[in-house]
Amino acid sequence: MSEVRIREAVRDRYAAAARAVSGSAGCCGAKASLRVEDAITSDLYAEAEKGALPEKAVLASLGCGNPTALAELKEGETVLDLGSGGGIDVLLSARRVGPTGKAYGLDMTDEMLALARENQRKAGADNVEFLKGEIEAIPLPDDSVDVVISNCVINLSADKDRVLSEAFRVLKPGGRFAVSDIVTRGAIPEHLRRDMLLWAGCVAGALDEGDYRAKLAAAGFEAIDIEATRVYRSEDAQAFLADKGFSADAAAVDGKFMSAFIRARKP
Repeated sequence: MSEVRIREAVRDRYAAAARAVSGSAGCCGAKASLRVEDAITSDLYAEAEKGALPEKAVLASLGCGNPTALAELKEGETVLDLGSGGGIDVLLSARRVGPTGKAYGLDMTDEMLALARENQRKAGADNVEFLKGEIEAIPLPDDSVDVVISNCVINLSADKDRVLSEAFRVLKPGGRFAVSDIVTRGAIPEHLRRDMLLWAGCVAGALDEGDYRAKLAAAGFEAIDIEATRVYRSEDAQAFLADKGFSADAAAVDGKFMSAFIRARKP
């Protein structure tokens, strides 16, 4: 799978999800009638958080965690959300950093950016800016943000080393990397890795937790920590795999995929 093909597959899936603005859309735009998406996307945000946001921001949420709740954002900080989608994590971050802070969202999909900007207008968020671009080439200067967050997006990139290098570049010294992502434990059947739809659905592109640590360290990060927030069982995967044409293969991934909160710091 070439980097271009992967990027186009992800963009197409996100564009379709933005057009649908479906509250039952699953991780990275998959259909929620499948139990695995319920396992991944359910109960990520408190009712109070969702109630304070435009409905479409909540409906377009396609993540696997709640990085804003775990990133310990402070008043006056500048935050960057990689792959910001409909804007839910950007808008929540903007509330946490307050009027003296700033929240950027970066996305490559025109449909998602349009939706996010609509949600920004409805929320009246003056300290928010949505940027068009790719997470492998962040359109911000060096040492410009305090915190980089992301929600189930880095796993979709075909060049994760570049993403982590770019995140390191834009962080200020002492800045924090605080993302939710899909991570694997142990060997994954190769045919799952090869399937494009599974890549666009957050599964095939996931890094092993050891590889994630190594790549963060190679990018220059320290104080690296990976905390499992949900571990997915075979019953979570069964319907999803069947829908993609893989019969009775769920046992092969039992306990090997997890949502995780990944923390690191720039020296």
